Amino acid sequence: MLKVENISVNYGAINALKDVSCHIEEGEIVALIGANGAGKTTILNTISSLVQAASGRIVFNGCDITKMPPHDVVKMGISQVPEGRRVFPEMSVMENLELGAYARSDREGVREDMTSVFKRFPRLEERKKQYAKTLSGGEQQMLAMGRALMARPKLMLMDEPSMGLAPILVEEIFNIITEINQTGTTILLVEQNAHMALSIAHRAYVLETGEIVLHGDADELAANPEVRKAYLGE
Repeated sequence: MLKVENISVNYGAINALKDVSCHIEEGEIVALIGANGAGKTTILNTISSLVQAASGRIVFNGCDITKMPPHDVVKMGISQVPEGRRVFPEMSVMENLELGAYARSDREGVREDMTSVFKRFPRLEERKKQYAKTLSGGEQQMLAMGRALMARPKLMLMDEPSMGLAPILVEEIFNIITEINQTGTTILLVEQNAHMALSIAHRAYVLETGEIVLHGDADELAANPEVRKAYLGE
């Protein structure tokens, strides 16, 4: 479904990504794990075209999207749930969700998806008229996920969905990510909580200072002594 081929990204004199290649098959959950500053978010932002690659290319369902504007990437079927949730604070829950569907013209489909989001996140329906800024951290994360789903994505990019959440909520969010995947959405997951990420992913890539140093089945990486020591606190 997605091929990232030899992508390099520079922020001024800093090489954020160095010849990174990875791929995602349709229907998978693929995790990107690594320390802060390893380049995980940069990979997502480059796929979304929020950051431009200095070299390399990104191919989605056979189409080169490397230089495509971000709104066209969304239309192609890629949605991002950004780090820190980034909901629109002065807008209602309903308005945030409607913005997720801004690129769509199929009104009936949008209504169906709104119903589906409320079914998956009942708390959002209860709070649909509230300003997003009045929601708890967990509710804002649900809103960010719901907003991304309103674009009806084929591929969902998720950046640190567990950040700042209580442990009981983290489990709930990861259960929802698994459900979203089981209903047909492919997921690329960036997550500091490597243990949780590897527990739901099919495959994973380990990044260190802008380079992929390990990749393989999630179970294999979870059992790898180096990974356990560096990222699982064992």
